[in-house]
Amino acid sequence: MRIEQLRAETAARNIARANVPLAAGVTPRGPLRVVARADGLAFGRLLQAERQGMADGLVRGQVVESADRGPRQVLDPGHPLADEHGFVAYPGIRTLDEMFVLTLATRAYEANVVAFNAARTMALRALDIGGR
Repeated sequence: MRIEQLRAETAARNIARANVPLAAGVTPRGPLRVVARADGLAFGRLLQAERQGMADGLVRGQVVESADRGPRQVLDPGHPLADEHGFVAYPGIRTLDEMFVLTLATRAYEANVVAFNAARTMALRALDIGGR
């Protein structure tokens, strides 16, 4: 799975659970984040693996981790999950931050598609030049 796709899916998952109230006694989890690691390989070896199409296992150690962020407290005394002070706990997820991450992942994917199409067009034109 490409890192852009994983980042977009993770942000969508965070947005989906941003407004789900936490039951009493439940340990809140912060927003999920995708962390990519290069696994300590040298640049030349990474480039060679990418060219051979074997880079997915070598280059990217993609890990989804939970960020440390406390719950968001909302005053709603009529809610069935409200505590004795009338506050309801929600996961500490900021929807605006998640929309930003989702937009960045989408733009990175679009940029990769444009770069791939440009490379394909150049290769086809090179074949046309060489075939004449």
